[in-house]
Amino acid sequence: QVQLVESGGGLAEAGGSLTLSCAAARTKFETLAMGWYRQVPGNEREVVAITRLDGNTYYGDSVKGRFTISRDAAQNSVTLQMNNLAPDDTATYYCYIKNFEMGLESEYWGQGIQVTVAP
Repeated sequence: QVQLVESGGGLAEAGGSLTLSCAAARTKFETLAMGWYRQVPGNEREVVAITRLDGNTYYGDSVKGRFTISRDAAQNSVTLQMNNLAPDDTATYYCYIKNFEMGLESEYWGQGIQVTVAP
């Protein structure tokens, strides 16, 4: 089990910015990917941004050009800079990590952190 510690989030006005951070306890296993998903009650969890071991990043269509993900491999942490926020960005944001453990891919999730964007 990998514990993920999320921080940041909170309340912002439309057009404002927030930063989310997530730190994972270091293990002997290789981190394949790390990033953020979000979920609104009644909807499926959707990808926000993912950074992979090969350095590639992936962004959900709705956040492209506004959000930036960065990873500190030494700290095994990831930061999501969210700019030009919109009310539709209101959701619970979940940190995500995929490790390669003993020949298998294992996924872990943070507890979630609330982001609310006021009109």
